Amino acid sequence: MLERLNQAMEHIERRLGQDIEAGELARIAATSEYHLRRMFSALAGMPLSEYIRRRRLTLAGAEVLAGRETLLDIAVRYGYGSGEAFARAFRAMHGIGPGEARRTRAELSSQPRMAFRLTVEGSSSMRYRVVDKAEFTVVGLKTRVPLVHSGPNQAIVDFVRGIDPQTLERLEKLSDQEPHGIVAVCDDLDPSRAEGTELDYHHGVITSAPAPEGTTALTVPAGAWAVFTTSGPVPQAIQNLWRDAFTEWFPSNPYRGRPGPEILRTRLSPDRTEADAELWLPVEPEHG
Repeated sequence: MLERLNQAMEHIERRLGQDIEAGELARIAATSEYHLRRMFSALAGMPLSEYIRRRRLTLAGAEVLAGRETLLDIAVRYGYGSGEAFARAFRAMHGIGPGEARRTRAELSSQPRMAFRLTVEGSSSMRYRVVDKAEFTVVGLKTRVPLVHSGPNQAIVDFVRGIDPQTLERLEKLSDQEPHGIVAVCDDLDPSRAEGTELDYHHGVITSAPAPEGTTALTVPAGAWAVFTTSGPVPQAIQNLWRDAFTEWFPSNPYRGRPGPEILRTRLSPDRTEADAELWLPVEPEHG
């Protein structure tokens, strides 16, 4: 998987002055566009579209400083329809407009080329299983929140704190299948997975029971799920579980992510410093 992903990175470099289609990159990487975007975001720490934009503006910055071509020629080469659009994007990355940068020979930002390598430490093994699950329903409470790449998502924290404990008790009684108990479910994420884009957050249970009045129901089609488990300090153990799934498990196993909700079940210790966590990610065979 990583070798094919690096071939896609080479394709990006060859076409920075042309349109780059995520579907073509997915074909080069021999995977789905959905999984490519998800893998890249997890490995690189930024959306694929943001990386391409930053690489283009890195090369454009060098050409601006070289001074051999007009700013409009450079803008058009890197896909900007007007000098104004190019100037806005240039300033957003470099903190200075292209004209001023050329006049003052300013220091500019740079996005290095990325290549991916698998580091095998061998000191621990991931606990996982693959489960085929029939259609089920997430019943609970739902809100729309921004995507946060690192640190706590305050919108989710505030939403959960505002839920009546008695409501959670009633919901928990409806849980009748894995993963059992109250779960956190993220769904309908923007394909770019860019920071600040929005997603649906459900706080509820997995059940076959009808949704009570005042709750929401998310129907999830049948399919395969990779289930990862961990125990350890909060929040490090849970953050590492997400990271390891994409940086270690997917590159080493014949599965890819498929569209669908991502489900996290967490059980905190009495002092809330340790947790047992179970992460459910929708998957399909890589060459299925």
